[in-house]
Amino acid sequence: IWLVTQWFRRNVRESYRTVRIWIARINAYLQERITGMATVQLFRREARDFAEFDRIDRTYRDANVQSIFYYAVFYPAIELISAIAAALIIWFGGGWVMMGALTLGSLVASLQYSSRFFRPISDMSEKFNVLQGAMASSERIFQLLDTEVEIVSGSGMRDAGSERHGSRIPDPRSRLGRIAFENVTFAYVPGEPVLRNVSFTVAPGQRVALVGATGSGKTTIVSLLLRFYDVQQGRITIGGVDVRDMDVHELRSMFGLVLQDVHLFSGTIGGNVRLGNESIDEAAVRRAVDAVHAGPFIDRLPQGLDTPVAERGATLSVGQKQLLSFARALAFDPPVLVLDEATSSVDTETELLIRDALKVVMRGRTTIAIAHRLSTIQDMDRILVLHKGELREAGTHQELLAQRGIYHRLYQLQFKDRELVNSR
Repeated sequence: IWLVTQWFRRNVRESYRTVRIWIARINAYLQERITGMATVQLFRREARDFAEFDRIDRTYRDANVQSIFYYAVFYPAIELISAIAAALIIWFGGGWVMMGALTLGSLVASLQYSSRFFRPISDMSEKFNVLQGAMASSERIFQLLDTEVEIVSGSGMRDAGSERHGSRIPDPRSRLGRIAFENVTFAYVPGEPVLRNVSFTVAPGQRVALVGATGSGKTTIVSLLLRFYDVQQGRITIGGVDVRDMDVHELRSMFGLVLQDVHLFSGTIGGNVRLGNESIDEAAVRRAVDAVHAGPFIDRLPQGLDTPVAERGATLSVGQKQLLSFARALAFDPPVLVLDEATSSVDTETELLIRDALKVVMRGRTTIAIAHRLSTIQDMDRILVLHKGELREAGTHQELLAQRGIYHRLYQLQFKDRELVNSR
């Protein structure tokens, strides 16, 4: 029994692991194709995608058949061992009864004992099969739960300039000031740095823009500032405090982030603005949406701020979702506003309205804006030009144009494109 059980356990566990891997692939494939149904239909991939799904489904079926095979061998093997035990009892016990060494009643009792011994083993073999399936599933769950968190809150004991005497760092929000990047280097792939020795400062209340070609490291700077990743060389400080020594939740509460790709949750319009923060009341939500000129389109909805939002905001246009993302950032009233191509998905008229609202919002607030359209950042206090992961130029719009460097070339390219469009 022990040998059969070990054979079954070793093989069926691996079989159930394979089953779980393929059911995960089926779910991922279905979710991806259903979400991208418009693209599938546009490029007429229905037949090919169905054939690929059929291949994955067949592999999943084969893995299930293999797991069933092991149980189909294991359970009858236990029954066979039980039958062999009963046969041996009858064979030897019958001989002993005929020789008078054993009574008939003792033989019958031995058969009953054998039956009672193997009955729970047979029942346990069925439960053991279920247990192996559950253990294979739980392995994937525990593997996720046991994954160590790489970004953790700092001890709050190390000052950016010194570590003497274990003196505690003052709350950075009480002196939220200069944001400093000091010789920051970072790479997503080892040996291929995205940022190389980047150093700059952002003064309190200053409006700073980051410009550069795609892949120059603009969004990476924001990700490092918010500690979605940690720097590999150098450091980032806020008010003289290394961000790695700050509480992660407190650090991120200082920033209002408006991304190019807006994510909305199922719920209501108002719920997506306040995101469960009970301190943001209905009046604050209304002020936020009015400030970014989202009020008119919300008022046209059947239930206003209480209008339901479908998954990922499927019932709203890209521009409307962008406006709600602005309203969300303003409702939380952060001391630092970060804009990552925030006006890229709105039309020209809406962009002008947002720019007017941002002039009020950015007053007295530190702002870091990432932009490809240089027309949106010309009035910034300072513009940082990134090229191939390095900070190449810095200054105001007029100063950078006078240098006739990278920024001047980017400006000329966009200006020429605009002239071509107007000439048409």
